[in-house]
Amino acid sequence: MEVKIIETIPIRPSQHPFSQDHSLPLSRLDTDPNLDVTIRYVRVYVNNTSTTTTKPTTAKTHPFDVIADALSRALVHYYPLAAGLRSRNGRLEVFCSRDQLGLPLTNATVSATLASVNYLDEPGSEFTDRLAPNPSPDERLVHPFMLQVTTFECGGFALGAAVNHALCDGMGATMFFNAAAELARGADKISVEPVWDREGVFRPRDPPRVEEWVGEVLGRKEGMVGPGGDGDGVAGGKVVRSYCFDVRDEWVEGFKNALVQKCGSKFTTFEALGAFIWRAKVKASGISAHEFVKFVYAINVRKLVKPPLPAGYWGNGCVPMCVQLQAKDLLEQPIWRTAELIKQSKRHVAAPDGYVSSFIDFIELHGGEIVTAASSCRVTSGFTDWRHLGQMGVDFGWGNPVTVLPLSTRRLLGSDEPCFFLPHSSVGEGKGDGGFKVLVLLSEAAMPGFKLEIDKFCSQEFGQL
Repeated sequence: MEVKIIETIPIRPSQHPFSQDHSLPLSRLDTDPNLDVTIRYVRVYVNNTSTTTTKPTTAKTHPFDVIADALSRALVHYYPLAAGLRSRNGRLEVFCSRDQLGLPLTNATVSATLASVNYLDEPGSEFTDRLAPNPSPDERLVHPFMLQVTTFECGGFALGAAVNHALCDGMGATMFFNAAAELARGADKISVEPVWDREGVFRPRDPPRVEEWVGEVLGRKEGMVGPGGDGDGVAGGKVVRSYCFDVRDEWVEGFKNALVQKCGSKFTTFEALGAFIWRAKVKASGISAHEFVKFVYAINVRKLVKPPLPAGYWGNGCVPMCVQLQAKDLLEQPIWRTAELIKQSKRHVAAPDGYVSSFIDFIELHGGEIVTAASSCRVTSGFTDWRHLGQMGVDFGWGNPVTVLPLSTRRLLGSDEPCFFLPHSSVGEGKGDGGFKVLVLLSEAAMPGFKLEIDKFCSQEFGQL
């Protein structure tokens, strides 16, 4: 299926936001070299005028024109997204030039309907990968934020994004999209003013210091793709495939209730299902019993740091945390014990002047080296939860997106085989069933065994709890 590119134009702020060229510093979290990667994803919108409750209020009606106009006005407040990145003294910074300011927006079309591709609810195809910009190594710093609007025959469209993680995390990017969407729907001003202040937050201590146990969690990753690497090479030359499956609410509640009966503790969906999937992945991979494996995830610290970050702060606000076990211990111990370890690890992040400060100091001490919770361990499973980022609420005037799908999925938190918890598509097959979906990357050799474990979960055969 062909994606026809019509044009790519630079979107500039509707009012010039500065008079002189200048640079903007990034926070210590932003300059973690592990975040100098491009995250690509796509939102899908239907264009059904009979059910849409909001409409773009401008005279423009084509999605590309509406979104281009809204982006231009939103960039007055978020102009660093239209600037470039450069390395200075081993750290990235934003360089804002009047002559080069512009966010590339691509206009594309597809001779197909969204229904014919199930509203892009099935990841992993070459077609879906072409629905978002894929910057070259030379482009990724010059244009760290790129977008593409692809219109389908049915009138629906996909908004694809390619964002350098150093600029912002998922919550920060969603703040920008929400601001543009508000303006597209007719607002005179955005409801939340963005806060830059990257120098004023996440500062290292003087002198920087790292608690001993934090140093055991973190480290310098050898043999890892460096900053800007595409991450497509996988250790050992193994072939990695994606697998997406639906999770119904009643399955999760039944599983969590079964865990409560075993140990008396309550767990979140992320803790409980994450523990099950981690064990299933390791079991299917067939690794050595004495090899160490890690469960790595990112935790939002915006409200945990003192003082809490302001509502408009749109920089990176998450830090990595992990649980490490020998494979035999993970496979032999009950699942509730693994879920309990994940739950307990969160307490380190909440500790005052503890893990967050040590993580920032670790970055300060090790400069441009790759710092990651995946170090010292060859088998790492990265987990991230996209269900609560607000991505399904970005309404440009055609209603909320019906699908949100990550496209680049390698090197998440230092992992070649990450796992995403994603909001369920609201149309197509399975509409109205509730729940959510899980996207997993796994070696091709391990995929059959992993699917067997997931089938057990779906049929409520949980095994050793």
